[in-house]
Amino acid sequence: MLTLLMTRPRAAAERFVARLAPDLRDRLRVIYAPLLDIVVLPDPVSLDGVRGVIFTSANGVAAGVVAGVHPALPARTLPAYCVGDATAEAARRAGWTVNDCFETADALVAALGDRCPQGPLLHLRGVHARGDIAERLTAAGIKTRAQALYDQRLVALSDAAHRALRGDDPVIVPLFSPRTARQFADAARGPAPLYLAAISEAAAEPLVNMTHSALIVADRPDGAAMAAAVERLSDQASRVEGPRTAQ
Repeated sequence: MLTLLMTRPRAAAERFVARLAPDLRDRLRVIYAPLLDIVVLPDPVSLDGVRGVIFTSANGVAAGVVAGVHPALPARTLPAYCVGDATAEAARRAGWTVNDCFETADALVAALGDRCPQGPLLHLRGVHARGDIAERLTAAGIKTRAQALYDQRLVALSDAAHRALRGDDPVIVPLFSPRTARQFADAARGPAPLYLAAISEAAAEPLVNMTHSALIVADRPDGAAMAAAVERLSDQASRVEGPRTAQ
């Protein structure tokens, strides 16, 4: 039987598995083995003077709720700019008015740089973040500051994950960030055929030197494209394409 090894935090992993096609889920044994623990930080957050908020992950929205960060102005005057559909949906559920949703951080920076919305803007994010959004927007003339609401602390690979990797059955592993990809590459040992899906080229980079049967990069950096990648890998693994290769 095929194993799907989910390395995202549990809630996000369960949402991802739920979006897979039912017939695909029926073919998979799912192991939840988060490589990150999301820890909300105690620092207070002020929205005084802020004219817009940037969210780049659903974790940022959720951490804001825990920290008591809610729209302090009428929603129509305090827009939220989001990266990713899941982030935008989380922001809407938390009460924010989502003005725009962008596929990537680069797309957000480019679009806001063209529109020049009135600042200051506040990017609510994790300790470990890519893209330098606040710095790039400020350099473009849109005053923006960033505040970390949560930390993404690395977690060791679980015993259940190690057992699967020591077995003979194919293991499909979707990896959603360069940090978790590096953590997985450093920890994974065993003969199980690996079918790896990376959300971006940056996330694929730590994986290329692993022994694997397949490594693909999602067509877009979002959950739908990663689900499609998992389905492709499942089809490949089911066909038993041949021996693993060291890339």
